[in-house]
Amino acid sequence: MKLGRSLSVALVGLNGYVIEIQADIGGGLPAFVLLGLPDASLTESRDRVRSAARNIGLPLSPRRLTVNLMPAGLPKRGTAYDLPILLSALMADGTVHVPPDVVFLGELTLDGFLRPVPGVLPAVVAARKAGARHFVVPTENLVEAQLAVDVEVRAFSHVSELLVMLGVDEKTLTFPVRRTQDLLSQRVEPANGSSVEAVQPDLGDVLGQAHAKFALQVAAAGAHHLLMVGAPGSGKTMLAERLPSILPDLDHPASLETTSIHSLSMGGQPLPGLITRPPFVNPHHSASMAAMVGGGSGIPKPGAISRAHRGVLFLDEAPEFQARTLDALRQPLEQGKLTIHRATGAAEYPARFQLVLAANPCPCGLYSGSGKDCTCRPDARRRYFSRLSGPLLDRIDLRVDVQPQSIAQQKVAAKSSSKITSSQIRERVKFARDAQAERWAPFQISTNSEVPGSFLRGAFGLAPKARSSLDQAADRGLITGRGYDRVLRIAWTLSDLDGTERPDPDHVQQALSLRQGMTA
Repeated sequence: MKLGRSLSVALVGLNGYVIEIQADIGGGLPAFVLLGLPDASLTESRDRVRSAARNIGLPLSPRRLTVNLMPAGLPKRGTAYDLPILLSALMADGTVHVPPDVVFLGELTLDGFLRPVPGVLPAVVAARKAGARHFVVPTENLVEAQLAVDVEVRAFSHVSELLVMLGVDEKTLTFPVRRTQDLLSQRVEPANGSSVEAVQPDLGDVLGQAHAKFALQVAAAGAHHLLMVGAPGSGKTMLAERLPSILPDLDHPASLETTSIHSLSMGGQPLPGLITRPPFVNPHHSASMAAMVGGGSGIPKPGAISRAHRGVLFLDEAPEFQARTLDALRQPLEQGKLTIHRATGAAEYPARFQLVLAANPCPCGLYSGSGKDCTCRPDARRRYFSRLSGPLLDRIDLRVDVQPQSIAQQKVAAKSSSKITSSQIRERVKFARDAQAERWAPFQISTNSEVPGSFLRGAFGLAPKARSSLDQAADRGLITGRGYDRVLRIAWTLSDLDGTERPDPDHVQQALSLRQGMTA
């Protein structure tokens, strides 16, 4: 007997750690002891591994088997350890030799099939950073694992195929080895990853709403947050759903990070490829705090906030969300990341998203324009909209009143020959984003929405004449200190859209109007 060893990966948030799985066969009563802070799903792997070994014709030793997942103080969760536990146990029994430099991931069925597991991409990326290059995964996870750079991946549908490759005599196995599988990986370039650009709705389909469309363009160009208020049916949801279509494609680091988050969120369903377009996440207003922020037993999973990373988080009927759920947005809006603490540890997920809120002006939704059809009491209107707290609203850059379009206005817009499509607007947005990336590159900032206020009042401060209207609004108490900085950021975005070197007084005045929710 000898000590069996194999490698796997433990994920804590998006951070992964290569772990060593040791197996030892000793004296004493027959038992299968699992050490190393396993969760419930991992504890159950004892029965899955023992049954799988028996059903493929290589039953585990009837003696006391002790399996230790090192480092023992790091919490482990999930079913991806089934395969390396089985290999370590067989190695301890002298049945197979496990290569010391290969990382194994995979869930076992009772008859030895390998099932896909969540989080394969972040696990492979983390292990590659730690120096590992060779990986074995279930067949369904092959494409996802190959999205990582500079790795060699082999995929198997049944553990018997892997065991034969590791030197086990095929005649000793009761399960027939299928040789039709392509065991060696074929490199998949990121360009072949998934893209939802073809199915995204086009902004050109929206008739009228020129002011709201312009606000969307500004929001996309500077990665600003947006609040739209209007009567039911005025087009708020239609506009919000089209914001991703005017955002630029994700660069490779952002694509890899976004895809990794979605890999953790899909519950083992294999990803079709790299996510290259900004995601759009639209949770229902009944979503709980855990669904929005993330949570679950043990190591918390990412919520809607993190799934919207590098994309859009749209909260329709925003005042209908729980107040504590809305206020939980405040930290990630400022920091671009989210840290979830639990008794077993803390998990950090990136959360740099664009927040779009849509709200009715009152419970019945008719308190817009003249408001003569509204049946709500004044206190009901105040109570309804006050569910959006002041600190949250102060973090929203742009506020737009969306007015219903009459039939005549829609007909005029439909006949207009100057209809602008999402692809055309996206070109303008990309032009503005490129200008921002060049200007803020020395400070490792990519968009205007991320610029610290000290920069806007220091080396990149505007002349007193340019910001005079903003100073007057601040003196009258119309905007807060945070709002002052956000108006300056919007002004820089307007300047970038126009291709000017610095914002002028018109840009600042227009930014102030967008901030205060004035209609054109």
